Amino acid sequence: MLNSLDLEGRPEDTRIVVAMSGGVDSSVTAALLKSQGYDVVGITLQLYDHGAATHRKGACCAGRDIHDARNVTERIGIPHYVLDYESRFKQSVIDNFADSYALGETPVPCIECNRSVKFRDLLATARELGAQALATGHYVASRRLADGSRSLVCAADADRDQSYFLFATTREQLDFLRFPLGDMTKPQTRELARRFDLEVADKQDSQDICFVPTGRYTDIIGRLKPNAIAPGDIVDLDGHVIGQHQGIVHFTVGQRKGLGIASGSPLYVVKLDAATRRVVVGPREALRMDRIALRDVNWIGDGALDRVIGEGIEIYVRVRSTRAPQPAWLRAVDGGYEVELVAGEEGVSPGQACVFYDAPSGQARVLGGGFIRSASASRATRAATRDALAPLAEAVRG
Repeated sequence: MLNSLDLEGRPEDTRIVVAMSGGVDSSVTAALLKSQGYDVVGITLQLYDHGAATHRKGACCAGRDIHDARNVTERIGIPHYVLDYESRFKQSVIDNFADSYALGETPVPCIECNRSVKFRDLLATARELGAQALATGHYVASRRLADGSRSLVCAADADRDQSYFLFATTREQLDFLRFPLGDMTKPQTRELARRFDLEVADKQDSQDICFVPTGRYTDIIGRLKPNAIAPGDIVDLDGHVIGQHQGIVHFTVGQRKGLGIASGSPLYVVKLDAATRRVVVGPREALRMDRIALRDVNWIGDGALDRVIGEGIEIYVRVRSTRAPQPAWLRAVDGGYEVELVAGEEGVSPGQACVFYDAPSGQARVLGGGFIRSASASRATRAATRDALAPLAEAVRG
């Protein structure tokens, strides 16, 4: 007999570790499982020196959040542990974040935190505590497949769906993970928090990068990678210098504001060249890309990717967390993998994730994904763009 978490055994005989950040989502996850009779253990991770962020709204994993998590566990009557993961978090997430920006990329630290700290290190700790599962407050769901393994699917609440940040979850990890909020909406979660009489019921959601208490991520990058804040040239698509900048770390592909260049037509960041410290700008048309080369691809669809891919498979991809999935082809190219976008996409930035889905909307299944190594335009797209470049280049150069 399977219980509500698709695990064998009665809830009271089933230990579940809940990752508790101190926010409403993980707090409700713990309270809900406790109310269903599970043997729940709450664990909060201290990921960085949180003193500077203790009183900053919108910062997660800070001192106040640890305090809130402890209050919730006392309220619902479960054991609570705070684990010092600062050193592994710095090595796996913060250093990686700084390295990526120094290379001219735009990283997503939440993805790295999930795959290397929470779903690797914390998951191992949960096993050591004798847990049958690790539960989190992510808005994503999992489903049992015919062979007994589990698939990852988008949340019922599309506005809260976090599947983009969990594409790197492996099949083995999915078997041990549970996401009790995946079929709920945020208002339903807050209503449950009130029903459980949790003080965090109306707590503001975290929005900032948790290890950037000031909100200025350039401070951290400047300290760890000084070259990333070295000045350089802003150039047009032909390489002509049209301005100066104070570090490539201040820019991302697709950016329009803050360039400091007077132009008769809007300019956008098209490319960041870390080796030469050049920021390449151009018209919006120059942002459209058709092909994306990927690295660190993770496949959690059916079968082994190298066997099912053949000449290419049709999928839907999301290239930023705020973008909707769009049709694409996934192909094996030169020992790696490449995505061809059917309709093209603007502002495709190296370092971001390209996540695979089996449908464009609803509770689509997540098939995996990879990090964007580079993006390029097809010959047809370049030809369509060429006519827009000449008059702009003349206007910029005066």
